[in-house]
Amino acid sequence: MTHDTGGVPGARIGHGHLKVADLERAIAFYRDVIGMREVQRYGKGAAFLAFDDYHHHLGLNTWESLGATPPPEGHTGLYHVAFLYPDRVTLGQAIDRVHKAGLQLTGAADHLVSEAVYLDDPDGNGVELYRDRPQADWPYGPDGKLKMANAPLDVDALIAEGRAGLS
Repeated sequence: MTHDTGGVPGARIGHGHLKVADLERAIAFYRDVIGMREVQRYGKGAAFLAFDDYHHHLGLNTWESLGATPPPEGHTGLYHVAFLYPDRVTLGQAIDRVHKAGLQLTGAADHLVSEAVYLDDPDGNGVELYRDRPQADWPYGPDGKLKMANAPLDVDALIAEGRAGLS
């Protein structure tokens, strides 16, 4: 069964760019917790990070935000940036790094099409770490529309699977 989703075939989000208060602190979070590598520095106020050999998946800068505080709740802005891991093992390893860094998750959900956890970066930006289920396993209703949910997620099982993948 094919599903007409519209859109532009082949187009995707290429990267995000965040305003941060402390560049070194932000680099450490995205490198050590999320698992990215620093690709390039742009002067003293910006850095670019990636998961692989791509030029950058994430930009960080202090051009307008050096020493700033997070925006107050109830205002517009970024809800979260989502990082897609290739499978349960690598997602579990990322969640394990979050716990080892002493950070708290702000949420976790089985969305039926994906499994996701949520946390905040050091600047209060929302971060989602997730993995997609194979598209062939996505649930569709009788009307042909994709079904998603916010069902409970067994985070401990994901972490255990990630640790098992290291051995």
